[in-house]
Amino acid sequence: MADATVTAGSKYSPLSAPKPGAVGNVKAQASRTQNELLELKNSKVPSTKTTVTGQPLTPYHSLLYSLLSWEQPRATAVSYASVVAFILAARFLPLLRWVFKLLYLALGFTAAAEIAGRVVLSQSIASSFRPRRYYTVPKETVEAVLEDVEQLLDFFLLEFQRILFAENVIHTVAAFSAAFIAYFLVKFLPLWGLSLLSATIIYIGPLIYISNRELIDAQIESAQEALHEQANQLKELAGQRTSHAKGLVKQRLGDYSTKAQEYINHRRSLSSTQMTKVASPAVAQPKVEPAIKTEDFPVAPKTEPVAAPSAETESTQKPAAEPIAA
Repeated sequence: MADATVTAGSKYSPLSAPKPGAVGNVKAQASRTQNELLELKNSKVPSTKTTVTGQPLTPYHSLLYSLLSWEQPRATAVSYASVVAFILAARFLPLLRWVFKLLYLALGFTAAAEIAGRVVLSQSIASSFRPRRYYTVPKETVEAVLEDVEQLLDFFLLEFQRILFAENVIHTVAAFSAAFIAYFLVKFLPLWGLSLLSATIIYIGPLIYISNRELIDAQIESAQEALHEQANQLKELAGQRTSHAKGLVKQRLGDYSTKAQEYINHRRSLSSTQMTKVASPAVAQPKVEPAIKTEDFPVAPKTEPVAAPSAETESTQKPAAEPIAA
């Protein structure tokens, strides 16, 4: 026990103690992380759940659920770190320039080595590195990749439609809130900042919910009860307003119907009276002859008027001149 005790004048401290198990601990954590990544990959299986339309969900539904529910915390943490690193690298590192730089360095080195080999050694150096058969993509790999791409597209399309048509109201409200907030944040944050914030919310949000499930569920339940109560009150108020409006409309229709009936009866009575007047014979009224007085007419002449002789008549009636005696 002497080696396990610490004397008063010794310079031993826990920080300076050797840690022979540090490397082993790192290896153990790496092994666990690898196993969790393998389990996460194997979780991509066809889901037994279906949509409200009866369509089966894609294998990516189970994969994303296992990833974001932190069932394998190390694998999820690695995934989140990879996404954040990619966003930051795309923002701050000239990745495209590095790709072109690597490409021109490789091509330049190969061309220089080939030219130098043919000039100096009179033989091709590139042929010594050339594989016996050029690499190609196997058909099975292409089909598997295309199938994964198709399933991934179906996943996003199905989830968008389920949110759009309110298959789950909570998810629809959450998506609305995210889109509304992003509409204003895009004016102030660049694209990489918005992407980083979105990734953080997507990964950290479920973790917060899992850690405080009981409290959050209680708050959600109380909010649902309050909304349900408000909806019932609005429904009762709407029913009262509707019944009152129906009563008013019914009363108005009754008044209009009564007035229309009275008007029709009045018109019928007027029509019958006019028909009776037309059908009855007219009573002969005595003719009243106007009183004629003598003073109203001029005095009649007693002699016939003599017409004045004209010039022609005078010439014809004048006697012929007597002959002159010899």
